[in-house]
Amino acid sequence: MASRKRWTPEESRTAALEAARALLIEAGPQAVTLKAVATRIGRTHANLLHHFGSAAELQRDLAAYLAETVCESIADAVRASRAGLASTREVVDLAFDAFDKEGAGALASWMILTGNEDALAPIVETIHHLVDEIAQEEAAHSGQPMRVHEDTLALVLMAMGDALIGSALSRSLGLPATAARDRAQRMLETSLAEVSPPA
Repeated sequence: MASRKRWTPEESRTAALEAARALLIEAGPQAVTLKAVATRIGRTHANLLHHFGSAAELQRDLAAYLAETVCESIADAVRASRAGLASTREVVDLAFDAFDKEGAGALASWMILTGNEDALAPIVETIHHLVDEIAQEEAAHSGQPMRVHEDTLALVLMAMGDALIGSALSRSLGLPATAARDRAQRMLETSLAEVSPPA
């Protein structure tokens, strides 16, 4: 312990957020506590308290961190889309994966249950920017900018619902596990086609 590397405040925060993200994905949002994160990175509870102030602030910062990392993937997808290498399905998968594999759905439900809904804002904003980026030209030409907001709302609600109960619901309805993603893809493709200017 005496030879433990001294971290800068930024390194300490980043390590804590990475550990919190791993705990979230491995064990769910209830596992994301200051004590658990401190233990995982070999720091003290007091050290984490200094950086985050409370468990609620840690969770809020984790939501922002998740949104930021998702945004990096989204930026790559947008660049690929502009180069003709990405599809609507990839956009849908990014949104769904953010809530499922990246743990944002579990975090969101925990935030709602603990009265910390404002932590969801970064995640929703990230997905909104994605949809906005993809549809900006179509929305500008069609004069229907609010359509982008409606698409974002539907995509987020579908991704969130799928992360929380999609697997069980799909099984009970005899549908494939990808049913919600397939539906979201068709929704976005239809919406983009409807607002595209005529050739």
